[in-house]
Amino acid sequence: MKKNNFEAGDLIEINFSKISYQGTFIDSPVDEKGIILLRLNSGYIIGFNKKDISSINLLRKNKIKNLISNEKKSELDNTKPGIALIITGGTIGSKFDKETGAVKPIENIQEFLEIYPEVFNSVNIIRIESPFMKLSEDMGSKDWKKIAKTCINLLNDKNVKGIIITHGTDTLHYTSSALSLFIRDINKPIVLTYSQKSIDRGSSDAYLNMKCALNAALSDIAGVILVGHASSNDDFCYGFLGTKVRKLHTSKRDAFKSVNISPLLKIYPDRVEKIFEYKKRNSLKPKIDDSFEEKVALLKIYPNQDPEILNYYLKKGYKGIILEMTGLGHCPGKNSENSWINILKEVQKKGMIICGVSQCIFGKVDPFVYSTGREILKTGVIYLEDMLSETALVKLGWVLGHKEWIKDKKIIKEKMLENFAGEINKNLKE
Repeated sequence: MKKNNFEAGDLIEINFSKISYQGTFIDSPVDEKGIILLRLNSGYIIGFNKKDISSINLLRKNKIKNLISNEKKSELDNTKPGIALIITGGTIGSKFDKETGAVKPIENIQEFLEIYPEVFNSVNIIRIESPFMKLSEDMGSKDWKKIAKTCINLLNDKNVKGIIITHGTDTLHYTSSALSLFIRDINKPIVLTYSQKSIDRGSSDAYLNMKCALNAALSDIAGVILVGHASSNDDFCYGFLGTKVRKLHTSKRDAFKSVNISPLLKIYPDRVEKIFEYKKRNSLKPKIDDSFEEKVALLKIYPNQDPEILNYYLKKGYKGIILEMTGLGHCPGKNSENSWINILKEVQKKGMIICGVSQCIFGKVDPFVYSTGREILKTGVIYLEDMLSETALVKLGWVLGHKEWIKDKKIIKEKMLENFAGEINKNLKE
């Protein structure tokens, strides 16, 4: 077989004596070991030993290269809708590193698009932005702000029908909550997606997630949604509301699940089906509202826990705490050796804001069922109904970041209980 005359992203045909395969050529370190990787139309990646191959035909050069370098809108195909990509890193933006045997972030955007060029054949990529390349565990509120500001510019571009954001999984639900709050009056889809396997691995989940994210970005929804596998099968994805979704498995394809609400969309590679009510595309003018107080913390209640931890946070200058409480919203009461009641009163008198959510994934807090809950409520703790812990943390930082709101605790409570982006399900029955 002759030396490769094709590049990553090219459509090729690999011929054997009795059978042929067509797919996208993937540049990979295994190529140096005499193995060629091909991603089939199904999204699966298979490898072939070069010694067994009779011939290879180049069927089509990778169109993505021209698409990336094309900055003249007059040359775009006007029959295709326009989308924008924001690439931030994570597993979906990573490849196998032959030197370490681990996964590391890709070095440029070109590599990302070359893996799945045909996903984008049906659209014009109007803009590609990469404010940073990070694993999601390394992200923080400053990164959320960068993504939000990037989104604002794209939402106000009339040629952009929707936005796709690629992101790591570990803190993806923090980012989806932040964007849901930081961007007001959203007029188009902002779709976050991910993969659990790097984009150059066999059976990576990235292909279906990207294809479904693209369909969601072209749908009639307006708002922040997270798109990912609905099950371990490669058949369809769900579109989750950005403030009501959580990572519930470390490694499964369908790691993310809706909590206390149905998914909004059922998304196939060729269509989108509505499941639950959502806001639709509109003519609003999106604006940024990303004020944020970084001195907030999420604290889990557990047996034998010393309540003096609250004074530690107070001395460190923290302005607010989300208490992830047991059951319906409890922490050790007056009958416990480690009662939290007095310290809760003390730190709140000194200005710290304390909010309560449940450690349980599903359901909501209710301080009126047991006497302990009533005691805690009297100290001033703000109970946040069915809000997710991660969403609550982001929201507390956002609310406390507004100088005009923090002058009065009554206003803070009102804002924490105001439903800005569907973070509270007022219709939850159980």
